[in-house]
Amino acid sequence: MDISIIIVSWKLKEKLRHNLEALILALKDIKAEIFVVDNNSQDGTVEMIQREYKDINLIINSDNLGFAKANNQAIELAKADFILLLNPDMKVFPETISQALAWAKVNTQATVSGFYLQNENGDLLPQVRRFPSLRDQLLLTLKLPHIFPALLNKYLYKDFDYSLAQKVDSIRGSFFLINRNSWRNISGLDKPFLDERYFIWFEEVDFCRQVYKNSGEVWYSPVAKCRDYIGQSFKQLPRDTKQIYFRTSMLAYFKKWHSLTDYYVLKAVWSISNVITKIFKKYEK
Repeated sequence: MDISIIIVSWKLKEKLRHNLEALILALKDIKAEIFVVDNNSQDGTVEMIQREYKDINLIINSDNLGFAKANNQAIELAKADFILLLNPDMKVFPETISQALAWAKVNTQATVSGFYLQNENGDLLPQVRRFPSLRDQLLLTLKLPHIFPALLNKYLYKDFDYSLAQKVDSIRGSFFLINRNSWRNISGLDKPFLDERYFIWFEEVDFCRQVYKNSGEVWYSPVAKCRDYIGQSFKQLPRDTKQIYFRTSMLAYFKKWHSLTDYYVLKAVWSISNVITKIFKKYEK
């Protein structure tokens, strides 16, 4: 088995179907297994997989368990040396998987590998970021980058050269290739599970941080390309719900990786920001 591909899906039946159509073509000469974990979509996804893709390993959840926990369900069963976490709203090209695998097999220093992502228009989707600092997240919480975007240039790595393969802090979780043997060598653990304290957001950053804690490396390479339709599941959620998920994950990340002072400062600023937001909403009405 060359690669285990894991797709966690929620209410994206048609996007998932297009993803799988392209993926199966890209895997024709590769020994692979595909897992689809359905997080209680209730949109016909389960029936579509059962009817059209009988060779896919389908995991059916009766609740939405979130990104980390659902991925871990499939990681527990994965057999291959390489594990690819692939979002449902992605489209691989015919050579995407073979090129990514070939690069990762040679560059064994990379415990995690990310590759060139395009948006739906075919333009570069910047994905490399530095690890979050208190300053960056305070700015985001206070929404100051909406007025002064350049404030986040360092965090968002605006000067990153996407034409070159480089070691990086973290990559986007939509196409997240894990070298299982490398993970085993640096951690002593057989399976690279995600931290389930994150329902959504920050789980891939957390895993990259864990890689570096264990003296591993995360790399970006431009040799393989994939199209990312970006957040199609979460476009269906109310704005307030998305904000709660984001805030909860950010605070969980800071509680785990930063000082308690940083955590409590960020938590306090979130509280202040929420009060200000409620006041503005009141006056808007």
